[in-house]
Amino acid sequence: MANNYSKPDFWSKKAFSEGYPARSVYKLEEIDQKFSLIKKKTCALDLGASPGSWTIFLLRNLGENGRVVACDLNPLSKKVRAGNLCFVQGDLNDAEIREKIRSEGPFDLVVCDAAPMTTGNRTVDTARSEQLVEMAIWYAEQMLKSGGNFVVKIFQNGDQQQVLKKMREIFESAKGFKPKACRSESFETYLVGISRK
Repeated sequence: MANNYSKPDFWSKKAFSEGYPARSVYKLEEIDQKFSLIKKKTCALDLGASPGSWTIFLLRNLGENGRVVACDLNPLSKKVRAGNLCFVQGDLNDAEIREKIRSEGPFDLVVCDAAPMTTGNRTVDTARSEQLVEMAIWYAEQMLKSGGNFVVKIFQNGDQQQVLKKMREIFESAKGFKPKACRSESFETYLVGISRK
């Protein structure tokens, strides 16, 4: 089945015109508008950050006295530059990378828009997405300050409720949310953890 992802849609055109490398920024913007997760002068961790749209959005919204630590296997877009940005390139499951990130924390916000390499097999792709979600939750559990917030992308399937149940043990509340900026044919959604216990 051919997809039309290569054809720029409204969100892609808007992203490029506003200086973001990808349309995904509007998902974070919508999540923040609904849940008020991003606070000025705080420190945020962006997991799976490349090409860097969420990183730019965080930098713009945290202000000069805020800080962003971003990590990905791939480099960030050349557009993503700031004195209050620390970029760590590497595998988020690598012990050395985990320690490097830990040394930059603790964090007020952890966000993860990472997507697995998709195969087209929904079962395989969903399982891979779940592994990324588990990894992101580990970071939130280990490195978020008390009262901190969390956002993670997940592919929709039957286990979403289990993940939310686990998140409710860590956060005061946890909810699923699908931003309008998600493509209609996409089966991704987001889980939001509010106020780390």
